[in-house]
Amino acid sequence: MTLAPYACDPALSRGRRYTEPAAPTRSDFQRDRDRIVHSTAFRRLVYKTQVFLNHEGDLFRTRLTHSLEVAQLGRSIARTLQLNEDLVEAIALAHDLGHTPFGHAGQDALNACLKAGHPESAGFEHNLQSLRVVDALEERYPAYNGLNLSFETREGILKHCSRRNALRIESREPGGVARRFVEQPADGPKWQQPSLEAQLANLADEIAYNAHDIDDGVRSGLLTLEQLEDVELFSQYCRETRLAHPGLQGRRLLFETIRRMLSAQVYNVMDATWAAVHKAAPASADEVRQHPALVCFTPEMARQSALLKRFLLQNLYRHPKVVETTQAAKQVVRELFEAYMADPAQMPQAHIDRFDGVDVPHAAGAKPERVVADYIAGMTDRFAAKEHERLKGRAAFAA
Repeated sequence: MTLAPYACDPALSRGRRYTEPAAPTRSDFQRDRDRIVHSTAFRRLVYKTQVFLNHEGDLFRTRLTHSLEVAQLGRSIARTLQLNEDLVEAIALAHDLGHTPFGHAGQDALNACLKAGHPESAGFEHNLQSLRVVDALEERYPAYNGLNLSFETREGILKHCSRRNALRIESREPGGVARRFVEQPADGPKWQQPSLEAQLANLADEIAYNAHDIDDGVRSGLLTLEQLEDVELFSQYCRETRLAHPGLQGRRLLFETIRRMLSAQVYNVMDATWAAVHKAAPASADEVRQHPALVCFTPEMARQSALLKRFLLQNLYRHPKVVETTQAAKQVVRELFEAYMADPAQMPQAHIDRFDGVDVPHAAGAKPERVVADYIAGMTDRFAAKEHERLKGRAAFAA
């Protein structure tokens, strides 16, 4: 496939933190993707929450299936836009490696634990943790910690970062992946943008979770088709489906509606991005970084997508049954953190051996509270629940 001039070319990569000879049959981005797929953190995603906890049903999405869906959508769009499919796939597969057990509930609880007891701590950000996983926490190679991924993949993984954390990374990696969160241009966008491939992986993430959270919400019984028909983005494709297939009901009606909605969003991104790129006319991947985000929806599709996200927030993520489970999950994470901080010997010795009193983003050693956070963040839902039951003598979730 011919890459557009503004796509990321692996032959022009900014390289890895530790220099390695090139692979004989794979590009740097293909190699990144393969390292991610073979990592321990990637395997754990199969038992990590998307919306519904792992024990609540076998057919709900997990972080792993979500990441695969993001990669599929991203590759399809990248191919049409002549972007680097392998880089999009690598970013998509790695973007959630730092997520805690129990989804955003676990993340919020761990962030609160770090900030409450350790005010000097940088807290917990799952994007930063994903970078930490690939830079420091994976232990697969004899010469270095982490997976030693290319700059472009790491840049895409760090899609959000607080200025405080960005400054910490920048101090140890000048001009590296956090630079765009530190430098604020005098004009133009608030922050420099990452590559088009990173922008695409980010938008594919949004498209994927909006669609599959509808599916999982209906499967769970917490959402109904009647509710969804009040949502503009869903209702128009539901009407189309009924016109094309009179009498269609149930799961087939839902699936066909979601399929049409996904297709419409994918083609909308392609058209809107082509127009934005043509107008900006970047001549290289580096020039892309000087423009506002170029991978985008049209304004109308962006409006409809925002309304769908608002609907899901109000009717699914804040549903009383989800909130009840969320509160239990937060308690599990809080009590695990407290237990390990009070008695580190409850953790495996390999984690205790990482205590060194220095919290360095790219190093395996860290302050005790950061090591505890790393250990908890790496847990699957079911392991965290079992550990909590072992330490506290009670089950946190109803069977």
